[in-house]
Amino acid sequence: MSHTEWRSIAEVAGDMGVSTDTVQRRITDGTIRAVKFGPRLIRIDMASVEGWTRPLTRDVA
Repeated sequence: MSHTEWRSIAEVAGDMGVSTDTVQRRITDGTIRAVKFGPRLIRIDMASVEGWTRPLTRDVA
C-alpha cells in the first residue's frame, strides 16, 4: 500500500516559492490534485505537485 503525503495550500506555496493564489489556480485548472476533508480543510496530494514542476532546458548553440 502506498502512502500519500498531503499538505495545505500555504505549505505548498511556501515550499514552491509561489503565492497561495497560484496554488489555488493550479487546483482549479486541474494541474495539481487537492481534496476537501471538510467544509474548509483542503489538502494537496504532493505527488501531483511533483508532476507540476518541470526542469528548464537550455538551447546549446
